[in-house]
Amino acid sequence: MLAVLAWNNVRRQKTAFAAAFAAVSLAVALVGGSGLLLVSADTVREAGHPDMDTVVSLLALMAVLSGLVSIFVVAGTLSFHVMQQRRQWGLLRTVGMTPGQVRRVVTAEAMVVAVMATVAGSVLAVLYGQALAGALVATGLAPSGFHLRVTAGPFVWSAAVGLIVTMVAATSASRKASRVAPLEVLQEVAAQAGLLSRSRATVGVLTVAGGVVLLFLATEHGGERGMELALGGAASLCVAGSALGPVLLRAMAWVIGAPLAALDPGPGELARAAVLTQPRRATSTASPIMLTIALACTFLFAVATSDAASGIQRTGPDAWGLPVLIGSAVLYTVISVLNSSAMSMGDRADELRLLRAAGITPAQLTRAICWESAIVTCSGALLGTGIAVVSLVALSLAGTGEAGFVYSVPQYLAVLGLCAVSGLAGSLLSTRRARRGPLVAG
Repeated sequence: MLAVLAWNNVRRQKTAFAAAFAAVSLAVALVGGSGLLLVSADTVREAGHPDMDTVVSLLALMAVLSGLVSIFVVAGTLSFHVMQQRRQWGLLRTVGMTPGQVRRVVTAEAMVVAVMATVAGSVLAVLYGQALAGALVATGLAPSGFHLRVTAGPFVWSAAVGLIVTMVAATSASRKASRVAPLEVLQEVAAQAGLLSRSRATVGVLTVAGGVVLLFLATEHGGERGMELALGGAASLCVAGSALGPVLLRAMAWVIGAPLAALDPGPGELARAAVLTQPRRATSTASPIMLTIALACTFLFAVATSDAASGIQRTGPDAWGLPVLIGSAVLYTVISVLNSSAMSMGDRADELRLLRAAGITPAQLTRAICWESAIVTCSGALLGTGIAVVSLVALSLAGTGEAGFVYSVPQYLAVLGLCAVSGLAGSLLSTRRARRGPLVAG
C-alpha cells in the first residue's frame, strides 16, 4: 500500500522530484566516472608508465572530493525537498496517516528516485569518464594512448553512494516529515519561530570541533595525507556551516542587506526581509555555494602552494590539468546551486503573486529577487572563503612552516561567478511566470 502510494507520488510530481533525481544521478556519474578514470590510470601506471604517478594521485584526490561533494549535495537536496512538501505531509496526517507511515512513504519515494537515478547515472559515468580521459590526454597529463577502461568495481561504488547516501538522507528527512503536526497544513506563517533544533545545533557544534581537529592534524602532515586531512576538515566545516546556517544567514543578512536596502529601498528591503524571515530557505541555496567555494579553492590552491614549495612550475597544457579535474566537481555543485535556487524560488509563486496584488510592479519584484540572490550568494561565498582560508593555512603550516599560501584571483572569481550566475538564473527562471504572468495561477 505505502509502496504504491510512493510510486504514484513520484509519477504525479515529476517536477518536484526532478531536482532529487538530478542530484543523485549526477552524483553517481561523478563518483563512477572518477572511479573509472582512477582504475584506468592505475592500470597504465602498472603497465610501465611511472609518469602516471602524479595523475593517479590527482585522480585519487578528485575521487575523494567527488564523494564528499556528492554526499553533501544529495543530503541537502532531499532534505529541502521534504521541507517543501510540509503541507502535503500535514494533510496526510490530518486524514489519519501515522508518523511511522509518513516516514516509510518518504523513504520509499526516495528509493524509487534513487534506483532510477542510479541507472541513469551509471550510463552518464561512462560518458563523463571518456570526456575527462580525452581532456587528460589533451592537457598532456596522460599519454596519447590513454583511454577509459570500463570495469565493474567503480559502478558498484557509485551505486552504493547513490543508494546508501539517499537512504541515509531520506531517513533523516523522513523524521522531519513525520513531526509535521496534523493541523500544520492550515497554518500560513511566514517567519520561522525556531532557527535551530537541538539535533541541528548538536551536529553543528560537533562538526566544528571535528573540522578543527582534522585541520590541526593536517598541520602535522605534509603531501597527500595532509591534503586529505585538510579536505576532510573543510568538508566537516561545510557541514557545520550548513547546520548552523540559519543563524549565520540571519546575522549576515542584517549586515549585507543594509546597504542594499539603502540603495534600493523597496526591493532591497523586501529582499533583506525575505532572508531574515526564512533563513532556513536561504541556507538551502547558500550551502552549495559555500561547498563549491570551500572545497574547490582548498583543492586548487593547496596544489598550487605545494608546487610552489617544491619549486614546481606548471606551464602550457600541464597547467590546465588540475583545473579541468576540479572543474568537473565544481560543475556538479554549480548545477546543485541552480537546482536549489530554482526549488527555493519556485515554491514561492503564491507569495510573489500576492506581492504583485499589493502593488509591487514586476520590475520591482525582479530587482528584489536579484538582491535576495546577491545576499545569499555573498553569504555562502563568505562562509566558503573562510573555510578555504583556514584549511589552506593549516596545509601551508604543515608544508612550509608559514601561514601564507598561493592563490589565484582569476580562478577564485571564476568559481564565484559561476555560483552567482547559476543562483540568479535559477531564481529568475523559476519565478518568471509568477513575476510577469497572470495574478491567478492557471
